[in-house]
Amino acid sequence: DAAAQELDWSQRMNTIKGVADALSYLHHDCFPPIVHRDLSSKNLLLDLEYEAHVADFGIAKFLKPDSSNWTEFAGTYGYVAPELAYTMKITEKCDVYSFGVLALEVIKGKHPRDFLSSISSSSLNTDIELDEMLDPRLPAPSRSVQEKLISIVKVAFSCLNESPESRPTMKIVSQQLRI
Repeated sequence: DAAAQELDWSQRMNTIKGVADALSYLHHDCFPPIVHRDLSSKNLLLDLEYEAHVADFGIAKFLKPDSSNWTEFAGTYGYVAPELAYTMKITEKCDVYSFGVLALEVIKGKHPRDFLSSISSSSLNTDIELDEMLDPRLPAPSRSVQEKLISIVKVAFSCLNESPESRPTMKIVSQQLRI
């Protein structure tokens, strides 16, 4: 609990933004694009200034533009995009889904497992009380921080859309989190 309190709301928001920027770079600034395939809290490192770094590229894939990019199942349970269970087609949108899970985890202070299992795409909306989403070990955020957290939660929800085509790109996510 004490260690969790060291990572305050501002640092958590910066962590989420840092991961979004890293994934945007991998997906949109590298050629061919790189899909991490195992984005989870265990593959996120924080440096001494609490800046986020995505780690462990052991199962990352280059997306070949002239290929269907089929793959075997890989990743960490609880973070893997649902379509990988039945299509095995890897796209950047698989990392987008994992990012949505990770963003909620950083805000909640624990994996949002129960929350994710209780929703479906038809009920995926942002009409949830912010209090339900916040790590209770931290003091209540100020009004301005609450507004930023609400914005992050909305972006995270958009990343969790059941339909990969309906998820935003990480470039869009990164831009939305700069506001």
